Amino acid sequence: MPRFPAGQTLLIDADDTLWENNVYFERAIAAFISYLNHHAYTPAEVRKALNAVERETILAHGYGLTSFTRSLVACFERLSAEPVTDEKRARIIGFAQTIRDQEIELLPGVADTLAELGIRHRLILMTKGDHAEQADKLARSGLAPLFNAVEIVPEKNPPTYHAVIARYELTPHTGWMIGNSPKSDINPALAAGLHAVFLFHKDTWVLEHAEIDPAPEGQHLVELDSFSKLSSIF
Repeated sequence: MPRFPAGQTLLIDADDTLWENNVYFERAIAAFISYLNHHAYTPAEVRKALNAVERETILAHGYGLTSFTRSLVACFERLSAEPVTDEKRARIIGFAQTIRDQEIELLPGVADTLAELGIRHRLILMTKGDHAEQADKLARSGLAPLFNAVEIVPEKNPPTYHAVIARYELTPHTGWMIGNSPKSDINPALAAGLHAVFLFHKDTWVLEHAEIDPAPEGQHLVELDSFSKLSSIF
């Protein structure tokens, strides 16, 4: 029998929870750093500079591949010792294009586990990012029919979670957020009064790293290392 009774509402993250995502960005970043081949900055220093640019770009343009492409170009322009030609700019954009062309790769056990969980619980996909981009990923994943609803939000913070809680009339004892990001999936969900399941992923984006907050009294925080293990608690 599941550890928690039937009738839970499970909000489930998408990128690096249902399918691989950040590993493709990391490959593009590695190619970018190699192409820049900076003589004054180490690869680690270039990556630190890119992280800073990404934070700025996210504030102005949100998440997604278009925002990431802007960040690569802006970082190259800041660090390049030589003028950035149209040819170089096109090459940098090409690194990001490899991500857009990537097939959706589901993480192990995702499809079967979702199908099983859906028999007993209400499943809501909750992901952040560019709406069209995330909706396209979901369509290509083949997982859309397994969800009762889909929420694509610009940011995951306590106010966003409170809005979703109200929209779906979630109760304090049966609402969960499940995902791989301490910053976006776990801490703000706990702060909003939800239970949470942290799913470890070794390639979680560095800008999503954070210390995991302890669960407030009366709330549950579960840590798992694979999606398929959700069936053992739900």
